[in-house]
Amino acid sequence: MAGTRLDGRVERGNRTRQLVLRRTVDIASVEGLDALSVGRLASELELSKSGVFALFGSKQELQLATVREAARVYVERIVRPAAETPAGIDRLWRLCTLWLDYSQGRVFPGGCFFYEVVAEFDARSGPVHDAVVRAQRDWTDHVEATIAEARELGDLHPGTDAPQLAFELVALMETANVVSVLHDETTAYRRARVAIASRLRVAATDPSRVPEVP
Repeated sequence: MAGTRLDGRVERGNRTRQLVLRRTVDIASVEGLDALSVGRLASELELSKSGVFALFGSKQELQLATVREAARVYVERIVRPAAETPAGIDRLWRLCTLWLDYSQGRVFPGGCFFYEVVAEFDARSGPVHDAVVRAQRDWTDHVEATIAEARELGDLHPGTDAPQLAFELVALMETANVVSVLHDETTAYRRARVAIASRLRVAATDPSRVPEVP
């Protein structure tokens, strides 16, 4: 019986933790990680302050957990679905379009979660800065690896510079995000798709493999 009660408490704690993190990623995507506080979360979610504090222990751990949760959502919405597409230029194109869909669909109300927190923590130091750096680097490395894989499969020209192309594609995606959020419009996403498709056609050994953007 004691084990059953303990399991029940753990399960409730996990559910509460996920409830809190779902709210923290939304807040941080609009207002930044510094906007997070135990008191605010307890009030908005109708939880006890002591209960929320017990789950995280400090504001810094709450911020770190929020970054980890956003990264998990990122993988779930972008990286994992793209991996279901065959490797090569098809996967690279799918990766880019999934990212644009993620931003345009406002998975986080502030657009791309990481665009917001990178701007907030880029000039700081400490564990939260380091966590944001790791998340941003993981994404860039993944785009580079997807490009390198497409090159090795012969879908991109042998001389394709993977880090350079990744930099250009990520810049186009992030520009679409910031312009759309700033002006509350979606035209920037189509412009980004057109630009990405154009850039991939230049790099592709068979430009017809890159879809036309309607």
